Amino acid sequence: MTIKDKMRIRLDVNNMFAESIGEEHGIKKERIDQYSDKVREIHKKIQGDKLGFMKLPYQEEELIKELQEMARERSECENFVILGIGGSALGSIALQTALNDPYYNINDQSRGNRPRIFVPDNVDPVRFNSLLETIDIKKTIFNVISKSGGTAETMSQFLIARQKVIEEVGIDNLADHFIATTSADSGYLIEIASKEGFPTFFIPEGVGGRFSVLTPVGLVFAAFAGIDIKELLSGARFMDEICDNDDIWTNPAYLNGLLQYLAYQGGKPLSVMMPYAHSLKDVADWYRQLWAESLGKEVDREGNIINVGPTPIKALGATDQHSQAQLYMEGPYDKVITFLEVEDYGVEVEIPEAYKEIEGVSYLGGHSLNKLIKTEKDATELALTRRNRLNCTIKIPEVNEFTMGQLLYLLELQTAFVGELFNINAFNQPGVELGKHYTYGILGRKGYENKKQEFNNRPQKNNDLIL
Repeated sequence: MTIKDKMRIRLDVNNMFAESIGEEHGIKKERIDQYSDKVREIHKKIQGDKLGFMKLPYQEEELIKELQEMARERSECENFVILGIGGSALGSIALQTALNDPYYNINDQSRGNRPRIFVPDNVDPVRFNSLLETIDIKKTIFNVISKSGGTAETMSQFLIARQKVIEEVGIDNLADHFIATTSADSGYLIEIASKEGFPTFFIPEGVGGRFSVLTPVGLVFAAFAGIDIKELLSGARFMDEICDNDDIWTNPAYLNGLLQYLAYQGGKPLSVMMPYAHSLKDVADWYRQLWAESLGKEVDREGNIINVGPTPIKALGATDQHSQAQLYMEGPYDKVITFLEVEDYGVEVEIPEAYKEIEGVSYLGGHSLNKLIKTEKDATELALTRRNRLNCTIKIPEVNEFTMGQLLYLLELQTAFVGELFNINAFNQPGVELGKHYTYGILGRKGYENKKQEFNNRPQKNNDLIL
């Protein structure tokens, strides 16, 4: 067995079928075969179009070298701050949580000479102000991430951080503290970066924010955080090779996508991702945006009103066995649970033997936390299955760059595939734009005066209904 095969992630969908959970809620295997022609048609379309995110695993070596050289040149920085929101932040957060020490920012030995990583991912004034007051601005690099340069949250963060840097080191040294990750050809941020002399990295055209983790959006941070970019991309390439076929029974992205789609059509619109590893908890958060923003659409490709979209939910095992599992076990039959299972955690933590006279505690002695969390996952899976609840498992040999590359790419391709089943555009987000446009108008951005007027003319609230 090769190293790649040993590190291959696996999809276990036994508990999606009627044989395991019964015919009332389980999917019959014949249903899968009925989609064979449709799957071949979608595969041909996806491969023919070669969607933007599908090209990312094959990026040129030159980009990787440039990223690594940038990180080496700026090795004196103590803090690396990502200024971005949504797709410009969630992928980096997921990689950081998965691939670096859980206490990376305060574990000097684990971090080595690499900078502390901060991702505010919001414009909450208390949180952002506290960050800027806590870190040493003179020893900080900010990576400003916005394809358009018009993202209100990101550019507000940038303007505040820029002023802080000017106050600390002067305007002539501004370029030493900022990196711009943006579009190469258009937008406000590339204009600012050119004016200020910021180092720039470019987001390829055709790759939206939620699919951008393997672009410089995620890779600039990865270089500074000591993540092996080559292995990350190698893992994504490996999964692309695995999924480059139109046989639904051997293509994990297509099979799981079709099962999720059929579950939705069968009255199960809630998609829960539940990792049994703290390192993967933010993958569930990243997946939540990927699934929701890609598949929640009002119209199909022909403009028909369809209002579709499975609702993603993040959970964490074993934590959420004590908060959400009751609902999953006994609530409505409206969910699909996707477990993320790690086979090797890389460390074994033994539970000491003690209190032999107290049987309700002593039975734990001689086991390990590894066995406990693995057993809890298996027990939860069995309990759901016995209660006829749809569930599947993505098995991850260990959490490393190669397996993370596989996992992220698998979920991205699965999402694109399901978009085709729904006959929707999985790569736009028109529903997000209206709220943005109201914000632009209220704050006085030119071209959005009508939205400000709409806001000002909105129906007044009834004070009797404000208690």
